[in-house]
Amino acid sequence: MAGLRKPVVEVRRSQRRRRTVSAYRDGERVVVLIPDQFSRAEETEWVDRMLARLAAREERLGRSDEELLLRSRRLIDRYLSEHGRVAVPASVRWVTNQNGRWGSCTPADRTIRISHRIQEMPDWVIDYVLLHELAHLVVPSHNARFWELVGRYPKTERARGYLEGVAATAGIVLPD
Repeated sequence: MAGLRKPVVEVRRSQRRRRTVSAYRDGERVVVLIPDQFSRAEETEWVDRMLARLAAREERLGRSDEELLLRSRRLIDRYLSEHGRVAVPASVRWVTNQNGRWGSCTPADRTIRISHRIQEMPDWVIDYVLLHELAHLVVPSHNARFWELVGRYPKTERARGYLEGVAATAGIVLPD
């Protein structure tokens, strides 16, 4: 499981909400929406229940940091094999603090961070974002050589279009 510590939980009570309870992640915290008339005991029960549901859902997705590292190795073997160890990251992990980009790479320490916002996107989109960041280990800038490496992935244009559509719908302004 991604983390053993309990996340920060924000409970929002609603007078309009009668029976339903829902929860979602918002960055590092979990927001739980409950009816206003719930007692403190019911609130505690539902917070625990919703945290368990979110954890189970994330586990079902199977999108752990370890899975990201395995995925990156497959992508390196397939698209960046001639670059050997240069293309191998020191770490690849999901993060919840990237709101203005899908992923980031720090070539100096060979670390890659992938936004949790893409965890539920199709595999081919995740592969594109991951390959984009892996390519930065070989070419730090967005020059022609970099785009040649990224362009080896056959669904590059499709994935870029998908991500642009998601960003436009969500009102996210991404850097070029």
